[in-house]
Amino acid sequence: MDYNVFQVINNFANSHDWFEDVLRFFAQDAQYLFVGLLAVLFLARGKWESRNARHGVIAAGLAVALGLALAHGITMIWDRPRPYEAHSVHLFVSPSGDPSFPSDHATAAFAIAVSLFLRSRRVGLLALGMAVVLGVARVAVGVHYPLDVLGGALLGASAALVLWVEPVRSWLNRLADWAGSLYERFATWALREPGTARS
Repeated sequence: MDYNVFQVINNFANSHDWFEDVLRFFAQDAQYLFVGLLAVLFLARGKWESRNARHGVIAAGLAVALGLALAHGITMIWDRPRPYEAHSVHLFVSPSGDPSFPSDHATAAFAIAVSLFLRSRRVGLLALGMAVVLGVARVAVGVHYPLDVLGGALLGASAALVLWVEPVRSWLNRLADWAGSLYERFATWALREPGTARS
């Protein structure tokens, strides 16, 4: 079943160039979109500043670290071959040497998306949409089975939910508030008018 679904998506990508081009970008470079999103959420100031968003950014970073650590532990137990190692597939990106299950990309993407969703529905839905596209992309380009992506998604989401539990959440919120105040002080100093005297 897992391989059959993989074949449908991978073959569709092979016969539809526009679909393959878009998903190849997401499969290879979506991490830059996620990093950019997190940077915007944390660095936004004035009317765009959101305390909840900054809480989500800090939680997302730690959820990614936790999720990937757990994923690494799983790969030490189960060395599942990549689809292109076990079958004849259409491979649209460079091969990877690590095990197929779970998908590190899906783990990180869903750790970020769920962390943000728990704190800001609007931003979280955007991030979840990006994570789903990334997951489909990793299958379409031939580097993961659907269950690899599903496993990574569950792992990343679980890591985010663990960090949502009190008192961990309160500690993370305090850390985010502290980091935000440091940034605000630095930004205020860096953006002050030249020659302005210190008060």
